[in-house]
Amino acid sequence: MWFKHLHLYRLHDTTPIALDALETALEAFAFRPVSPSEGKRLGWQCPAGRHGQQRVHEIQGHRLLSALRQERLLPASVIREEVEERAAEREAAEGRPLPRRDRQAIKEQVIEELLPRAFTRSQRIDLWWDTARGLIAINCASRTRAEEALDLLRQSLGSLQVTPLTVRQLPSRTMTTWLEDMTSRPEGLRLGDQVELKDAGDDGVWRARGIDLDGDEVQSVLAGGRQASRLALDVEDQLSLVLHDDLTLKSLRFADAVLDEASQNEDDDDPILRLETDFALMAHVLSGFIEQLIDWLGGEADPAAPTS
Repeated sequence: MWFKHLHLYRLHDTTPIALDALETALEAFAFRPVSPSEGKRLGWQCPAGRHGQQRVHEIQGHRLLSALRQERLLPASVIREEVEERAAEREAAEGRPLPRRDRQAIKEQVIEELLPRAFTRSQRIDLWWDTARGLIAINCASRTRAEEALDLLRQSLGSLQVTPLTVRQLPSRTMTTWLEDMTSRPEGLRLGDQVELKDAGDDGVWRARGIDLDGDEVQSVLAGGRQASRLALDVEDQLSLVLHDDLTLKSLRFADAVLDEASQNEDDDDPILRLETDFALMAHVLSGFIEQLIDWLGGEADPAAPTS
């Protein structure tokens, strides 16, 4: 259950939500498989899957929730081909080009007919709620999917005042400084082996992987005025990741020391205990790193709270 990617959000509503009230709220939006006429569906599931009955696990103020997103796979090329075939038959029969509204009607009919036969794909989206710090982090690769999970939580609770986590110093500027000046790097932070550098103009993006980021090649590109938009980081004895300029954390890999500590905890082959033990350790590591990261980037900015 170790997270791979995180999108970070600041929770502005500090009113505490009791655990039993949260369970009840999520139950009303529990996951149900997509029907034959639906394109997608999103709902809450038990983080422990078939082994569990709780939709929320809380350990020392850290809450774990899991959403399941299911969609029917109907490729655009299949729809387009069928629409073209039917439109051509209509045009031949009527002896005139079809108006756009008629083509749109054919497309809607095609989708309605093909959707029940389409395969389905499911994706789990984990949500970590740090109640002590007022932080919500969502484990998924796409910002769009993260926002969908937040919308589901907002629906479940009635309101949810959150904004993406922001800092006082631009991450791109700080990452660029770390690349340019080795002495500027915080203690315990090392650079990894991949980077993405963007030009302020239209010269595109320069990417490199598996190289020495302190080498001459990277320094030469930086000298041209490019700024870091992604940078691989290694936090000693904790984790490695790729930091993006929008503060997204990607490609998280926890250090062997952390994983060894997790494996040494006795769980008596209880999947619930294993889930909660791993989650508690992971949340401890991540919360400490996020606090460090905010500090390295000049502290948290203070955006106005959104309306519910």
